Parts: sequence; C-alpha cells; structure tokens
Amino acid sequence: MNRRELLKNTAILGGASVLSTSLFSILQSCQSEPRLGWTPTFLSPEHALLVSALVDTLLPKTNTPGGLDMKVDLFMDAVFSKLYDDKAQEAVVVEMDAFNQQCRSKYGKPFYELDATQKGAFLKEAEANSPKFNRGVWGTAVGEQKPVGFYRSMKSLAVWAYCTSQEVGSEILAYDPVPGDYLGCVPLSEVGTVWSL
Repeated sequence: MNRRELLKNTAILGGASVLSTSLFSILQSCQSEPRLGWTPTFLSPEHALLVSALVDTLLPKTNTPGGLDMKVDLFMDAVFSKLYDDKAQEAVVVEMDAFNQQCRSKYGKPFYELDATQKGAFLKEAEANSPKFNRGVWGTAVGEQKPVGFYRSMKSLAVWAYCTSQEVGSEILAYDPVPGDYLGCVPLSEVGTVWSL
C-alpha cells in the first residue's frame, strides 16, 4: 500500500468515527421524540401527538393492554372526523391548542413532550379543576349538564373507547353476552329460582 492510499484510508476511518458518533446521537434523540405510528384523518400531527400522549397517560399499559394498544387515539381521531360537526371540530382544535398552551406556560413545552411525572402532575391539576358530569340514571344525566371542558371530555371519550373495544370488553372486563345461550332442555331443578324483572 502506498502512502497516498494510507492517508486516504486514515482520513476515511477518522471521518467515519466522528460521523458515527454524531449519527448515533441523532438517532438517540429521534428515539426520545414522540412519534406517530399512524396517519390522522382529522387531527394535525401535533394534535394527534397530544391525543396519543393523553391516551397513554390516562390508560397506560400495565399487566393489561394500554389505550394505545387498543388504538384509542385512532378511534378518537375517527370520532372527531366523522361524528363532530364543523362547529364541534373547530371547538376541539381550539381547546387542544389552549391545553398545549397551558403546558407551554407551565413547563415550556407541549403536553406530548413532557416527561411522565410532569404529565401526571398536569393531569392531576386538570382533574381537580375540571367540572364533573352530573350523576345519571340509566345513562341519562340528572339535571342540566354544564360543559365539562376539554380534559374531562377527552378522558371520558378515551375511557369509553377503551372499555368498548372488543378485546377489553371480552377478555378483561366481565362479559356475559345477552341474551346468552339458548338451552331448550334443562331440568327445572337446574334452573333454580325464577328470575324477576
């Protein structure tokens, strides 16, 4: 090997070692940034990150699947897109921006960029300061329901989406299909007490 080739290979090796360190740090920083694994139909990318962060904080993965495992954030995006009218869509966008602005005022960054402790503290404060739903009878609120605000409505939608997903409904929650199995020939002694309505 001549001197020119040796110098060239040494320069390439030195450049590669410097470059690999830089690339490694860039890749590491990308892994810590929140990312979407889906394409929203209604939400902007920033709003979708907010919804995903809210879902993940409210319904984290434990020994049962979390809200993101059940694709609650995708479901919420579909609800905003298909069930909200123009006025409601505008309102939810304004409320999301206001929610993120409150986070920026308090922590200097939007909700989806906060660490787990900051997210928990921020939602604990939102829980304490948000109006509550009226008590209900058979699914209907008693009295006139006042607006519950962004946090409470997002929490309600996320929990509803999670609990009504097929996997959670059939494998985690108690599941008794109605009307149930038809058993035509059962001895009366096995039926037991007559059911009341």
